[in-house]
Amino acid sequence: MTATIPVSGTVDGAYTKYYGAGDLAGDGQDEGQDPIFELADGATLKNVVIGAPGADGIHCKGSCTLQNVWWEDVGEDAATFKGGSSAVYTVTGGGAKKATDKVFQHNGGGRLNVSNFAVQDFKTLYRSCGNCSKQYKRTSSFSNVEVTAPGSRLVGINTNYGDSASLRNVTVIGDSGRKIVPCQKYIGNTTGAEPPTNGAGPDGVHCLYTSSDILYK
Repeated sequence: MTATIPVSGTVDGAYTKYYGAGDLAGDGQDEGQDPIFELADGATLKNVVIGAPGADGIHCKGSCTLQNVWWEDVGEDAATFKGGSSAVYTVTGGGAKKATDKVFQHNGGGRLNVSNFAVQDFKTLYRSCGNCSKQYKRTSSFSNVEVTAPGSRLVGINTNYGDSASLRNVTVIGDSGRKIVPCQKYIGNTTGAEPPTNGAGPDGVHCLYTSSDILYK
């Protein structure tokens, strides 16, 4: 595709593979790339494969549902969520690999629910934006997720904006040294500066999980 595909209502891709060309031919980490798909508020995209180059994957302008979407080689990000504070984003099924930075980027507000998802060869599965010019309290949940190393962190959240992330039934494969951080905390800002870390691990407030929620194989 040489131009972003707008999606409203429900679109079933029947497992067609889409990839960028021309202006959408990027597959690196350059900021500001356009997405392959842009979903209107309330839209559903299902049964789609995004190949390489993947540009900036999928943008959700409001609440959205991604069902059985597969990213073969994540470009800038797999999906970016841009809705307001009441938006709900649902990712169910599907998977992503080769994400040299982030899989899910949460720039807007609201809640992201991810279930029955697989990720491998990645840096960060989910990041609540650490330095967006407008910040929100963001909530996320991850259940029945299979993670295959290498990877750096599952989720990154901002404690100073009241973010929280819950992890349930997460299986981590190939990380015998347990180097992948389940939940990294940051102090976010609105200045564009790189946010400092603020600890890691379960705390009952921001990082919501226990050791039994994560199985290592």
